[in-house]
Parts: sequence; C-alpha cells; structure tokens
Amino acid sequence: LSIEIAGGEILLDGTDLLKLPPAQRRTRVGQICALIPQDPLTALNPSRRIGPQITNRLVDILHWTRADAEKRARELLAEVHIPDPERVMRSYPHELSGGMRQRILIASAFAAEPKLIVADEPTTALDVTVQKQILKLIAEMQARHGTALLFVTHDLGVVSKVCQSLSVLYGGLVLEDSRMTDFFHSPKHPYSRALLAATPKYTDPDGSLTPVPDAVVAATRAEVEAADRSAHV
Repeated sequence: LSIEIAGGEILLDGTDLLKLPPAQRRTRVGQICALIPQDPLTALNPSRRIGPQITNRLVDILHWTRADAEKRARELLAEVHIPDPERVMRSYPHELSGGMRQRILIASAFAAEPKLIVADEPTTALDVTVQKQILKLIAEMQARHGTALLFVTHDLGVVSKVCQSLSVLYGGLVLEDSRMTDFFHSPKHPYSRALLAATPKYTDPDGSLTPVPDAVVAATRAEVEAADRSAHV
C-alpha cells in the first residue's frame, strides 16, 4: 500500500494485509480480491491489446500458464456476452465501445474466481440504457460465481438494485450500517435521512432537488473530525 495508515487493520479473509511483506500482500490480494474500476477508458491501457490486460494478472501473480490464461479470458469474454472473443482479445481499447470496455473489466475481475470484488462506481461513465445492462450483468456474474460484492457508489437508486445491505460513509467514517430494506424505510443517521430526502424523484413536477441541509453537513463533519482526533490520541 502506498498510503500512510493512521491505525487499525485491513483484514482480508482473516489476514491483516498490513502485516504482510509487499510482495506477499500483492499475491494475497490478487488471489482473493479484484476490482471493477470506475472508468474503463482510463482503467485499460490504450497502448496494449485487450488479451494481455486480462491474462497478465493470472500469469504474473497467480502463475497460470499463458495458454490457460488465454483460454480463461476467451471463456469469460463469452460469458459477459461479448461476440467474437478472439477478435476482441486482439483489439485495442479505443476500438471498442464504452459498454464493451466495461464488460471486459467485469470479465477481468472474475478471471481468478476471487472471493471479493470491489466495484467502484462501475456505471458512472455509461448512459442509462447501458447502465442497466451492466448492473444486470454484474448481478448475474456474482450469483453464478458466488462472489461477494462491495459496491461503491453515490447513487442510492443503483445500490438498491444490486445490494442487500449498505454502509453510509462521510469523510471515511461509517455513519450507519443497515439492511437495504431497513435503510429505505427507517434510516438511523441524520445524514442518511438527508441523503434519502435529496434523492431525485420522478414524481417531482419541476425536477427540483432537495439539498442536504447545512446544519446536517456541519454536524456530520464535526462527528468525523471528533473521530479523527480520537484516533490520534
């Protein structure tokens, strides 16, 4: 990790990653965890073909043979409904659509059958129609592969479709942990209630938005600052 850790642990499948040497940490994360990034155009290397961008992690970190990794990549591209996987493996990112690039990142994330996938705003750069397709695909892949999914988003409408529980964060502090149905019916934290009230509603005739009240923001910020101070005492 290239950031300074103030304290605590980073537990992954019962192992504290901070206690591992960098090389061992990289292998451990590569075996168990994968990421679906936010923007496929910046996540994929524009100067490299798609095939190696899927297979290199399998070969370099998990020590698969190149032939096995390429076979796995073709199977996964077909699984995420990409036609002609062989051609796509030879393509460069700029030769593909945004939706197809995102499907490639999803396929890559599932390549090593990780126990956990972190999806970081995976539909942000896509139009609404493609968003729905990608969310459905992620849900299908998660169910098929039995993978845990941590979905990072600011869109409560999106998270309600793919998750069973959620945590509300502000400034790195967890304000609330809740089951999805409980959260939408009875959010506990004032900031959570303000977020729900600020969610755009199709029933609003003028399309106006309700901002999070300044008093709620100020109180939440003070709560985060107090937690930060106590962490350094």
